[in-house]
This record gives sequence, structure tokens and C-alpha cells, in this order.
Amino acid sequence: MSLQGIVHIAQQTMQRFLSPGDIVVDATVGAGYDTGFLARSVGPKGRVYGFDVQQEALDRATENLTKADLMDRVTLFHAGHETMTDHLPGDTHGMIKAVSFNLGYLPASESPVTTQADTSLSAIRTAMGLLHRRGVISIAIYGGHPQGQIEQQRIKAWAAAVPYDEFRIASYEFTNKERNQETLLLMERAKPKG
Repeated sequence: MSLQGIVHIAQQTMQRFLSPGDIVVDATVGAGYDTGFLARSVGPKGRVYGFDVQQEALDRATENLTKADLMDRVTLFHAGHETMTDHLPGDTHGMIKAVSFNLGYLPASESPVTTQADTSLSAIRTAMGLLHRRGVISIAIYGGHPQGQIEQQRIKAWAAAVPYDEFRIASYEFTNKERNQETLLLMERAKPKG
């Protein structure tokens, strides 16, 4: 037995919140691996909405999801995750059971495009407002490149200041990993008192 990486922990946690028929968001589609996980988790009656600013990512994701026979439950948007509210149907607001963020860059790509701290923080705040009262937000942050280090520092500092009576935020990382530090933040709405 060995300690699990952040992707495994993220998926394991989200799985506990999800049921067939749920509505979820992949805020950073990339090649579509998390999108596929979410699509399998919500089943044929569920819906996954995915966002990515790179057409290359959406093309890869569409190919992977089509091969896995999952595209019938996925809607992809060529848009930044900070525009979620503009693209999601109004009746999904407050009904999103999980939002997955995998921050960084598109693996195995020559593109210099990375997620940015400002737009990622805006998207996370938006996701908090869209989340179901029993939903979860997963934020995987990869600090193995200069922009990732900035994003990691800013998001961790922001998370530490979120009031505990509004959201519970847990952090998972290998504390002694010197290179390519990875952080997973898991967020759930605090339960009302009384």
C-alpha cells in the first residue's frame, strides 16, 4: 500500500458526493480524463459541463469521450472557466454537485497556455455560488512551472481566509516534495447550525 496522488484522492472524494443523474462541471477539460470520470460517475441521466480555452484540448477530449461512448452526457464550451455562469443553464445554478479544477497546462502540448491565478480564483468563487448545498469542489494545483507556483501560492492564501462557517476546505499535498509541488484543495459548504 502506498499514499495516493492528488488525482486519485480528488476522484475518490468526489465519488462520495455523486449519484447517477447529478449535474457536474469540469472547469478545466484538458484531454478529458476528469470529464470522463465525471461522466461515468453521473451515468447516462447525468450531465457534465466542461470548459477549456484551448481548442486543442477540446478536440482531444471529444475524441477520448467519443471513444469511451460518453459524449451523450457531456456539453463542452470553448470558454474560460471564469465564464461558467454565462454558459450554464439557469436551472443548474445551485444544483451542481461537483466542480473539478485541474490547474496548470495541457499535458503533452506545445502550447504555452496555462491557467492564471486571477481567472482561476474568479472561477472558484463562481463555482461556490453554483454549488449544491451537498456538493464538492476539487482544486488540483500544479506548482511545477513559474505560473503554477504563483497560482498555488495565491489560491492557498485565498483558501486560508475563507470563513470556516461558510466552507470547509481541506488540503492534501506531499509536504516534503521539493520539485513540482502539487496541492489538492477540497471544498464543501459548511452545514447550517441548528
